[in-house]
Amino acid sequence: MQNPVKVLIVEDEPNALMGLAELISGWGYRTETARDGIEGWEKALAWTPDIIVTDLKMPRMDGIGLLTRLSEEGSGIGANIVVIVLTAMGSIDLAVDAMKMGAYDFLQKPIDATRLRTTLANATRQRETEIELEVTRRRLRETGVLGGLVGSSPPMLDILSLVERIAPSNVSVLITGESGTGKELVARTLHNLSPRKSRPFVAVNCAAIPETLIESEIFGHEKGAFTGAVEKRAGCFELAAGGTLLLDELGEMPAGTQAKLLRVLEERKLRRLGGRTEHDVDVRVLAATNRDPERAVADGSLRADLFYRLNVFHIAMPPLRDHLEDLPAMADAMVAEMNTRHGRKVTGVAPSMLDRMMAYDWPGNGRELRNAIERAVILCPDGTPLDAGHLPPNFGKSHATAVSAHDASFVPVRVGSTVDEGERLLILRTLEATGQNKTRAAEILGISLKTLHNKLKEYGKPGVD
Repeated sequence: MQNPVKVLIVEDEPNALMGLAELISGWGYRTETARDGIEGWEKALAWTPDIIVTDLKMPRMDGIGLLTRLSEEGSGIGANIVVIVLTAMGSIDLAVDAMKMGAYDFLQKPIDATRLRTTLANATRQRETEIELEVTRRRLRETGVLGGLVGSSPPMLDILSLVERIAPSNVSVLITGESGTGKELVARTLHNLSPRKSRPFVAVNCAAIPETLIESEIFGHEKGAFTGAVEKRAGCFELAAGGTLLLDELGEMPAGTQAKLLRVLEERKLRRLGGRTEHDVDVRVLAATNRDPERAVADGSLRADLFYRLNVFHIAMPPLRDHLEDLPAMADAMVAEMNTRHGRKVTGVAPSMLDRMMAYDWPGNGRELRNAIERAVILCPDGTPLDAGHLPPNFGKSHATAVSAHDASFVPVRVGSTVDEGERLLILRTLEATGQNKTRAAEILGISLKTLHNKLKEYGKPGVD
């Protein structure tokens, strides 16, 4: 390769050190070696490597100590080095801590050469992405815009800053927040600002997949693996190869599937249902949920070990009512998007419409705002701004109606009706009040999204959000 990437290898075991050096240099990288963290730090200062591959447990100064030194450099040498840590089987927690400190990825010993080569290639692309991110960071500082995310309020600036910092890495991220707050938008931004941006982004809603099919959807299956498996099929992990996989509504995933997912995350290997061979997995996994993850762990719907493995970083999206000062900028960005999508030339949002929108608490959050803006753009004549007359006739009333779904007096249940009939009416009226938003209806009813889907199937009304 032209201008070979420089890789510093830090390992206290002499044979492993020399073996790694020979292997990595054979792939076209320039290599240098060090026998512990102190020597590694000295070599880093003198040689300025692009990538450091370091063992975690070493005498004098371990890998965590070396990472600490690098992170203390701030905008100095440490800011320009990608770190990959090597860990023994019993040190996974330590490796996760290293990633929280800024390591790009970790590999378990004994080192798989194919995975090491892939990880080095990905780390090299990350350095190239960092250069592009400088432009993005400047735009964030100047305008409060990061990818598809918009906001200059304190809570949103904190989120945008965190997204910008962790996007180039390979860490798992848990994204939480109410329905419509932009959890998938955060995941797409993380993907688009990463070295994986040219590879697939795959999002799967765990609540919308029947329990009998979810393992096949995620892990894939071989022909004949189960009744109806008439041909081999790749799962979401394989479809997202080299890219990013978003597991939405993670808490709705069955416990057995969660256990298999944890194994894939730990070992980076995948076996299809009915398969005999394992395949290497190179996918960044993000997870999202509109439930409190710690409460989900407490009630047993989310495995604690899976939660801790995915929760390397946690992004909690605030509801729109808690950062209404961002609404004008969000609305302007959505108008520009809808102009492009629908071939319109709307000039912005008039104060009369902004006043109405700022006085509303947006129970559907950003998704509800986007729907209102799209409808208004379609109705508004070209060359004029949106005004209050372009809002839906019932605008501002849906929240009160939706909340009232908790009150049985708003559901017409006659004396003599069965409990099942009362439940059916309550569910259907709540869906009507939320504009058929099943996620929001499930929250109001206090049931899981999967339970709601199952109830609707019983009523012969499966529908789609």
